Amino acid sequence: MRVYHLHDWNVTPGEAIALQRALAGQLDWSSPVSLSAVQLVAGVDVSVQTAFDGHAQSQAAVVVLRLSDMSLVETVTAELPTPFPYIPGLLTFREGPVLELAFEQLQAEPDVFIFDGMGRAHPRRIGIAAHLGLWLEKPTIGCGKTLFVGRYNALSQERGAWAPLVDRGEVIGAALRTRPNANPVFISAGHRIDLESSLQLVMACTGRFRLPEPIRAAHRAAGAMRF
Repeated sequence: MRVYHLHDWNVTPGEAIALQRALAGQLDWSSPVSLSAVQLVAGVDVSVQTAFDGHAQSQAAVVVLRLSDMSLVETVTAELPTPFPYIPGLLTFREGPVLELAFEQLQAEPDVFIFDGMGRAHPRRIGIAAHLGLWLEKPTIGCGKTLFVGRYNALSQERGAWAPLVDRGEVIGAALRTRPNANPVFISAGHRIDLESSLQLVMACTGRFRLPEPIRAAHRAAGAMRF
């Protein structure tokens, strides 16, 4: 599939932060996406492991499923030496290059991408789901397993309960309980989608487990790397 090249990945941490601030103003968090318009959903994940020689290696996986029954449509992977250090808030620059390679291999055209990571729920409002949404020009959602930024009030224990995630007076996402009595996941719009649609899509993709099926499938595929 076509990927829009916005900038070079070979940047310093300071340049990366400046790019985030410049790009954040281009993001669209207000467009509703109807479930009836979605047929294919992609899960996106990256596994970073250390090889025997001490070098870090990244493998990206993008797994496309049908929303109607979560059946598999396509799996693509890509592998690269990890190009950027681990710095909180700059995950995109660590995982973006290998994900770009994976996206370019896709034959299917997903209607929505769900990332294992954040979207708007980021100190500069441009987590990996938001940043790469600008590259893809498709609706993207961030689904984080742990809280990165913001606070939320207690939410009830039933499936589908959620509470706004707030940072500096701004609603940046939601804590969402996908399974009864399970810890919440943290959902935020990435690009070309609003929060309400993001929550509906994540719940539509979630079955017996805490994480939505596209993320679970991508996690399995990304973790299957071999040196």
